[in-house]
Amino acid sequence: MADLTVDIAGLRLDNPFILASGIWGETGATLARALRAGAGAVVTKSIGLEPRAGYSNPTIVEVPGGFINAMGLPNPGIEAYAEELEAALRPGRPVIGSIFGADAGEFVALARRMEKMGVHALELNLSCPHAKGYGAQLGQDPDITRKISAAVKDAVKIPVFVKLTPNVASIAAIGRAAESGGADGLCAINTLKGMAIDLDLRRPVLSHGSGGYSGPAIKPVGIACVWDLYEAVKIPIIGMGGISGGEDAAEYLLAGATAMQVGSIVYRKRDHAFRDLCRELDRFLSARKCRSARALTGRAHGRP
Repeated sequence: MADLTVDIAGLRLDNPFILASGIWGETGATLARALRAGAGAVVTKSIGLEPRAGYSNPTIVEVPGGFINAMGLPNPGIEAYAEELEAALRPGRPVIGSIFGADAGEFVALARRMEKMGVHALELNLSCPHAKGYGAQLGQDPDITRKISAAVKDAVKIPVFVKLTPNVASIAAIGRAAESGGADGLCAINTLKGMAIDLDLRRPVLSHGSGGYSGPAIKPVGIACVWDLYEAVKIPIIGMGGISGGEDAAEYLLAGATAMQVGSIVYRKRDHAFRDLCRELDRFLSARKCRSARALTGRAHGRP
C-alpha cells in the first residue's frame, strides 16, 4: 500500500482527504462521525461572533454538474458552538475551525476563542460568495486579505489557513497576499458564483437569488487555481472543487496540492466517501509504483 499520510504546516493527517466546511458538519456529532468514517481531518461550519439564522429556504438546488447553494452562513455563534466542538474533538483527530468576520478585529476574537476551544488549526473564510459584508467581499482585496491573515497569525499559535475565492482576476495575487500576512497554507477553491432560474415562476430558484456553484463541473477551475497558486507561493495548498474519485485527487496533487477538501461526494456517499477515496488513490499510486501521496505534489510542474 502507498503511504497516504501528509503534513500541512505541522498538522499531520492519516490521509489527504478533509471534510470541507458546511458539508455533513452541521453538528459536532456529524464531524466526529466523518472522522470515524475515515476523514483525515474535518473543517467545522463557518462560525461568527453572534448567532446567524441564514437565508430562508430554498437554500440549495441540484443542477447539471453539481449544486448551487446560498445558506447565508447560518451558525449559533462562537460561544454556543463550544459544545459542538467538544463532540467533534472526541475522536482525537484534526479538527480545523472555520471562522468568518466583518473585519480583522472580529477574526482575531474568533480565532482566539477557537484556539482555546481546542481546534488544531484555523480556516479563515474569505471566500463565501453570497454573504454581504463577509467572505469574498473581503477576500477579493489583496490588502484586506494580508491584514486579516497577519492579525490572526499574530493572535494564535496554531496553523492558519486562508480559504480563497476563485471569483477574482488573479487568485495568485490573493494567495501571495495571504502568504505575506503569514498564513501557513491556502485552501482553494470556494464555490463559483452561480444562479438557477425557475422557468415557470420566472425567478431565481434560491431565496437569495445567486449562490455558490460546486460539484464535479468546477474541477477544471479548481485545478487551474491550485496550479497558479503553486507557481506563486511557497506555503502548502489544500485543493478542492469537484473531487469525485482517486484520480481527481491525484490530479490536484500533481497540480500542487498537499491535501484535498471534499464536499459534494460526501453529500452523496456519506460514510463511504473517505475510505472509497483513499482506496482509489492508493490504487492509482500503487499502479504507478509511487510510494506516497506526498511524492505527487507539484510533479506536473516539471520541477525536480
